[in-house]
Amino acid sequence: MRVIRTAAAQLGPIQKSEDRASVITRMIALLDKAKVEGADFIVFPELALTTFFPRWYHEDRREADAWFEASVPSAATAPLFDRARTHGMAMSFGYAELTPEGRHFNTSILVDKSGGIVGKYRKIHLPGHVEYDPERTHQHLEKRYFEPGDLGFPVWRALGGILGMCICNDRRWPETYRVMGLQGVEMVTLGFNTPAVNSQRGGEGLEQRLFHHRLSCQAGAYQNATWVVAVAKAGDEDGHHLTGGTLIVDPDGFIVAELAGEADGIIVHSCDLDETRFGKETIFDFARHRRTEHYGRITAQTGVVLPD
Repeated sequence: MRVIRTAAAQLGPIQKSEDRASVITRMIALLDKAKVEGADFIVFPELALTTFFPRWYHEDRREADAWFEASVPSAATAPLFDRARTHGMAMSFGYAELTPEGRHFNTSILVDKSGGIVGKYRKIHLPGHVEYDPERTHQHLEKRYFEPGDLGFPVWRALGGILGMCICNDRRWPETYRVMGLQGVEMVTLGFNTPAVNSQRGGEGLEQRLFHHRLSCQAGAYQNATWVVAVAKAGDEDGHHLTGGTLIVDPDGFIVAELAGEADGIIVHSCDLDETRFGKETIFDFARHRRTEHYGRITAQTGVVLPD
């Protein structure tokens, strides 16, 4: 058995006025709770340090830089790293990254038990739009404030297994999981901030959003025989509702733990990475069963090409 005692640490709403220090205090409280429950590894959501700021339109793009981190760890985030190191816990969390070259990414990192950053992922599938859209019920300006990730979908040897990361909208794209699956991934962590209502289809509310969330996570886990740990930032942020749905999916696609509600909280599950072996050695033994000679269209084109 190769067991990672994993805590999925949901954050409730973070208001626009809330500062980094107060958010870090909340994250440390969840980390302490996870330690009491014997966790080795804790996963926090996308953009864990701030409100979901892409809902706010800044005409001057540079005004949004206040939401970004120029370095991690920083003075603000050091207490979180220190507490995790003291507890001997690995962790993952998402944040808005401002690089020394002035580039902007929606980023997630993997931190080992000694507090060292051993992996970085930058969100690739950015949803939303660039300019203010008066036809939408709320704005979703990720394409305005971030550029698509430039690191691909790497995996890392960590915690005795092979771990990968993705972020929010990435979970809806099968390519996300398959690229990591082709590297033998055994656990995928993903944080998300998902509006409870579709801004372009008002009838698609919380129930439908949670259905598609679960469907995406379960399909990715099953089709690549991997654990999936999906963690929400949830609740009402300044009048904008984000879904909950923090959950852990096993390599057979079954949800083995799910957190009720939309407040700060954790679920903890012992994830045996050896449970990935059966799927990887049978129905999803890629070396035996994949037929790449027929898959060229997947990377040869982007949009739909209709038949003649």
